[in-house]
Amino acid sequence: MNNSLNAIARQLARRHGEYGIDAPYVPLILGMVGLFLLVVAIVTLWIFHTSILSIIILIYALFIFLNAASYLYTTRWGKFQVWAETLTELPLRGDEQVLDIGCGRGAVLLMAAALLSTGKGTGVDLWKTSDQSGNARSVTLHNAQVEGVADRVELLTADMRELPCPDDSFDVVLSSLAIHNIQEATDREQAISEAVRVLKPGGRLLIVDFRETQSYAAYLQKLGMVDVTHRILDWRFWYGGPWTAAKLVSARKIAH
Repeated sequence: MNNSLNAIARQLARRHGEYGIDAPYVPLILGMVGLFLLVVAIVTLWIFHTSILSIIILIYALFIFLNAASYLYTTRWGKFQVWAETLTELPLRGDEQVLDIGCGRGAVLLMAAALLSTGKGTGVDLWKTSDQSGNARSVTLHNAQVEGVADRVELLTADMRELPCPDDSFDVVLSSLAIHNIQEATDREQAISEAVRVLKPGGRLLIVDFRETQSYAAYLQKLGMVDVTHRILDWRFWYGGPWTAAKLVSARKIAH
């Protein structure tokens, strides 16, 4: 990425809204486990006077705390930097129609909208707080106002498996950490099929997730998408460590 795009990406990553925490119960559980192990290490040293065992338990506690810290960094800062770079690299003119499926509080949707001038960003979500803390349509609308893109954003309450949008209606379709929340593989494929259906010929599809991404890529190829790529994202998008690294699946719909 050249210096000009780097500057745009850095500016884009500076968010002013409030975007919550992804799956907020996860860092809470990690923190509680780490605290429990820390207490066990201290009690073990006090009762048994066994420093080796205490050190081992303490190492595990620190490991858990580092996982929690990585998770919180990603959900509060890191993912914005990676998405800003990814969106900036797209050759957007500014008049595109962009769809974000599972948009939540608008972390990705509103960054995409900031790159549009006459285009529009549409977000679809069911607004579940288990997927993101404080997730609500009203919060996303407020964030759009804070970010200065409210005039370029539309929100729809809908299931990503049944998008209320016409065929071939979006130049770019995005999804960040949303499709894995669907339990059944066939339903995940239905969500991907819907994303492809509403994508214009020649349009781009970008999916970031940390599970099932290889199957997403394979299914996109089965649907006839081209330029299908799959790559692991860097440490800024790790939810605890490299074993929970997010991956980016990108594909293009064949132009008529």
